[in-house]
Amino acid sequence: MSMSLDEAVNLTRTGDVWVFRGTSVPDRAIQLTTNSPVNHVGMSIVVDDLPPLMWHAELGRSLVDMWTGTHQRGVQLHDLRDAVLVWGRRYGQKGWLRQLDPLATRQMEDDALRIVARLNGTPFPSTAQLAGRWALGRMPFHRKARERQLETAYCAEVMALTYEEMGLLARGKRPGYYDPGRFWSGDSLKLEGDFALGGEIQVNLPG
Repeated sequence: MSMSLDEAVNLTRTGDVWVFRGTSVPDRAIQLTTNSPVNHVGMSIVVDDLPPLMWHAELGRSLVDMWTGTHQRGVQLHDLRDAVLVWGRRYGQKGWLRQLDPLATRQMEDDALRIVARLNGTPFPSTAQLAGRWALGRMPFHRKARERQLETAYCAEVMALTYEEMGLLARGKRPGYYDPGRFWSGDSLKLEGDFALGGEIQVNLPG
């Protein structure tokens, strides 16, 4: 199934997942480092009269962060349409949308904004840190280790922490347990309650 970017932007709601896959050397490095079929993941935040936003973490700083009004690296909140265009056109990534069902509640949206306030601007880890984080994430959980990890954060950790805050993922795993592939339908990601993610909808860029 596929749809245009404009259709996807109009359709998406808070909690929907966006996954991306590229073929560049950095993309392949992330895929191999995290043993994942995709290399990037983000989440829609759609509240009130704001344009749909993308909550994610990346190395670049090409777009204005909508939370601070500045250009920054690391954890960021972007205009969603602009972010998908950058990932598709500048970074050469294919993108897919997975919708959360049922819709997130207003309380869950407030929870998501609370973690935006907490994590926005957190630096992105180096490739070596990323590999170590992924390996460490499969070891027993210790709270102090989790707190140290928040000094840096990559995209899947941001997703996992946000989903935990929204009550969609059970707490108890290290953030490094989650890689982008955990949010791909080929993985058996179990959400709390009656919530589930739909299958991938390929998003086609204009032109």
